Amino acid sequence: MNDGPANTRATVIRNAGDVAALIDTLKSLSARANWIWFLALAGLFLDAYSNAALGAGLSPMVKQLGLSPTEVGVLTAMAPAIAIISNPFGGWLAARIGRIRPLMMTKVVFAVGALLTAAGSDFQTVFAGRALVGIAYGIDFAVAMALLAEYTPASLKGRLNFWQGVWYTATTTNLLLTLLFYKFDVGADIWRWSVGSSAAFALILLVLQLTFLVESPTWLASKGRLPEAAANLRRMYGFAVEEGTREAGQADTPARQVGFRDAGVLFRQPYLPRTVLSTVISLTQAMQYFAVGWYLPVISLELFGAEFEKATLGSMAFNAVGIVGGCLSAYVGRRIGLRVGSMAGYVLVFVALLVMGATFKQLPVALAALLPVVFIFSHSAGPGPNGKSIAALSYRSDIRTLGTGVTGMLGSLGSVAGLYLFPQLQAGIGVGNSLMALSVVPLIGLLTCLAVKWDPTRVTVNLEEEAIRLQERTPVSA
Repeated sequence: MNDGPANTRATVIRNAGDVAALIDTLKSLSARANWIWFLALAGLFLDAYSNAALGAGLSPMVKQLGLSPTEVGVLTAMAPAIAIISNPFGGWLAARIGRIRPLMMTKVVFAVGALLTAAGSDFQTVFAGRALVGIAYGIDFAVAMALLAEYTPASLKGRLNFWQGVWYTATTTNLLLTLLFYKFDVGADIWRWSVGSSAAFALILLVLQLTFLVESPTWLASKGRLPEAAANLRRMYGFAVEEGTREAGQADTPARQVGFRDAGVLFRQPYLPRTVLSTVISLTQAMQYFAVGWYLPVISLELFGAEFEKATLGSMAFNAVGIVGGCLSAYVGRRIGLRVGSMAGYVLVFVALLVMGATFKQLPVALAALLPVVFIFSHSAGPGPNGKSIAALSYRSDIRTLGTGVTGMLGSLGSVAGLYLFPQLQAGIGVGNSLMALSVVPLIGLLTCLAVKWDPTRVTVNLEEEAIRLQERTPVSA
């Protein structure tokens, strides 16, 4: 089925604004375009799976390698800590060489890092493997979100939030496979199987993405590569399209390479409010998730007992709720917007943390289990996906990956803070009081959403044409 214009006359494209406007005419995606879109989204499955792989088998790994509490903390926080640097680097790289090549490179790095971790016999080897996973995770997430935004027509912007449902699906899949490995009685090596399986996913995804993904037509047009942009529009969407000629005097002008210096544009009007909103949501949602969500196995042990199977099944149940919430977040974003959806989620997360902390281990198990359910659902349907989605939808194509990279950097900082703070608080004041103390995090997110009114799903602006108007007034430094 052709989702392009009904007539057979070719549409002429002359710049990135024309490409974005053409894609925005679509109200749905063809089967081929949907396949390519979801294949790009599948990279985020690998990101989440790799992050979850260590958590499911953490206890056996600690015992087998004889790790100290400090070493455990370093390993669990390693991937998001490295991503603090690799997120903006990935954004810079994708701004210069395109979206597809960095995505391919990360799959190889993922596989090598996972295999090195799984084969590790000491802290240093596992550390090196997790560092590689962190590099790949940071680059991949920043680039994939930008690519998805550029694939997506305006009427379907909310579907970017599906990445949250994919995240929880990956986490649940890892827990399920870990339980399967447990049934095969692999003993203390169960963590090696859990981590090693992510290498298989990485290689399968590498082959599929290498075969089917197409470079972003919008990015290609922003670089003056109009023939390639037209070809990819035809290949992905079935548009009848051809490249036009640029204005006189511009034909031989090479496209300016975007560098780190251009990140300053993110903190000037009109992008400053967008950057503040996306980064604060990304920071706070990551902090609350990785403080509580990532440690659900620990909470499950407290609630359901010390048996490995029961704790794992409890974690799977919690994450299954996240799948539902994450998939619903796309609907929520379409109906009420990403900003208002974040606000509603923050309110419910705030209440859930307070009640969960105040009543921890005092309520019957059935009732106590409902509180993490409320937390996970409210997080995944509300602010969980929105920081990255807002960033991907708020900037023009030449600086979009810089925007997703900066947002991802702050999100990774929140992940590290959550991974570090929760164990420290838990050791000092107990799980219940820690949860109550963490309720300040969603409160900060809520106040930011109240202060900043920007919502990319509630405006009709062609970001590429907006960029042309801005550059006419204040050119970006070369």
